[in-house]
Amino acid sequence: MKKSYYLDPIVTESLKDVFVNKFEALILSGKVSIGEILPSERELAAQLKVSRPVVHDGLIDLAVKGLVTIKPRSGTVVNDFRTQGSIPLLLSLLNYHGTLDPNLQQDILEMRLLFENEMVRLCALHRNEEHLDELERIVHKEQTIDRSQFQEVAAVDYAFHQVIALASGNLIYSLLLNSFKEIYLNLSSLFFSDPAVCESVFDSHQQLLETIREHDAEKSVSITTQMLNYGAEHLELIIKKSQLRSDARIAV
Repeated sequence: MKKSYYLDPIVTESLKDVFVNKFEALILSGKVSIGEILPSERELAAQLKVSRPVVHDGLIDLAVKGLVTIKPRSGTVVNDFRTQGSIPLLLSLLNYHGTLDPNLQQDILEMRLLFENEMVRLCALHRNEEHLDELERIVHKEQTIDRSQFQEVAAVDYAFHQVIALASGNLIYSLLLNSFKEIYLNLSSLFFSDPAVCESVFDSHQQLLETIREHDAEKSVSITTQMLNYGAEHLELIIKKSQLRSDARIAV
């Protein structure tokens, strides 16, 4: 007997979506500068080999997100999205998989430090036995995981922080962490591509488990701060090395 199930149809991106994704990447990575005037719609259409309506609709989408401003008879200007970005742009950031502009990357890391410290403080105060059991299960898994499988390691690391968010008792922290899942896993996978960092992070997780078990909120925050600062510094080194290798390949 054949099993009955439903498969979603395979859908390809529209040319407008491809256009928007391309320019989002150029702007978010800093490759296109704030204040830069983009080529005309006619020139963009010719360079990208698409129709002018595709370019026009794509620029409108970018304008809605606050990435550009379309000025009649003057051209399309790249905005400072930090002051002009909108909610649709935030959704683009959360789903962006490329190399972020270093300043934006720093902003994300600082935001993470702020809310994860409060998250773990509340977790130490409000956790229950079920939360402790789940954290202990994850810590045990970390001791046996293949550290060369950095994407799997990143997923386990995310699960650890997800339990802390749930245990905090603040639904907003859980939703915020879930919203940043894609970019979190993207950066974490890059971080764990160096297996040497696992020892330090997993040791911090073990310490956190014990301080959370003891309701020691102050110590839990201290460990989290050290762990996240270590992660930010090491990730920055990895990204710089990756960029140097990329520049070297381009120069050859």
